[in-house]
Amino acid sequence: MEADQAAAIKESETCIDLLVIVLDTNPSQHIVRQNQQNLTQILEAVIAFGNAHLMQKAQNKLAVLSCSHHATNFLYPLPRRQVELRQVDGQYEAFSLVEKTVKQQLGSILMNAPRLSAPCESLLAGSMSMALCYISRLQRSVAPGVKMHSRILVLTGSNECASQYMTFMNVFFTAQKLGIVIDTCALDKTLSLLQQGCDITAGQFLKVTQLDGLLQYLLWVFLPAPQIRHKLVLPPPPKVDYRASCFCHRELIDIGYVCSVCLSVFCKYSPICTTCHTIFKNPGPLPVKSKKKRKRTSKCNSRSSKYCRLNETVY
Repeated sequence: MEADQAAAIKESETCIDLLVIVLDTNPSQHIVRQNQQNLTQILEAVIAFGNAHLMQKAQNKLAVLSCSHHATNFLYPLPRRQVELRQVDGQYEAFSLVEKTVKQQLGSILMNAPRLSAPCESLLAGSMSMALCYISRLQRSVAPGVKMHSRILVLTGSNECASQYMTFMNVFFTAQKLGIVIDTCALDKTLSLLQQGCDITAGQFLKVTQLDGLLQYLLWVFLPAPQIRHKLVLPPPPKVDYRASCFCHRELIDIGYVCSVCLSVFCKYSPICTTCHTIFKNPGPLPVKSKKKRKRTSKCNSRSSKYCRLNETVY
């Protein structure tokens, strides 16, 4: 028993849990346009959740990305600049660093963001691709004999981003190949594309019904590591809608046409693929099957062939 406990402690010391949070800060979100204070409330919950992840184990690592309608930026950690940190009495230095860095960076990004004349969709697929690149870079710098378990948590209140369908699929299958879990916390609407990504990478999808309990939802569902979630009582996974989005109208379809070269999906037949510009032949009419001629048979059993030819009967 003591040997098993010692082995578990040794394994935990040589294992790193990396959490990358992709926070949607697009001002076009309905939840933000409804009340500007909601973004502040979401940010406070994300900071507390990130600090709770760091508090679980000294080897844990955290990264926070801001996703908007025009760019993706790192809120924490900063690669080359250091934030002027003023020590707060009674607060752990690492927690204070996360809080000050995230708030200062996000405030600077929102102040310098271009003004919106019309609602724009968030660049979630690009932000998740940047998160995968960051995880891959850290994976290469891990010391030999040390394992790193990585996962991505997406918090968004945006609508369905069907125009980024191909990029989403590339991100999902790349994460599946690398063993990276993708979790999604939807703050406004149910997103079928992100549901597919959670199902493909064995992640957890949750739609928050009350924003006041966001921190409780994050600590309950997304704080435990994916390796121990099967031992907990978590919300049942939703029914995943695996319909594809057509590339012509950006709508989910049940039956469509697929390009044999780039696998683009269209709801109507097109002689030229708008993605890879491949030219297809027009489908001709269906071939008509020719009817087989019936054989002639004779009911004559006479030995005289002449008599049989005179009394032939066609059936």
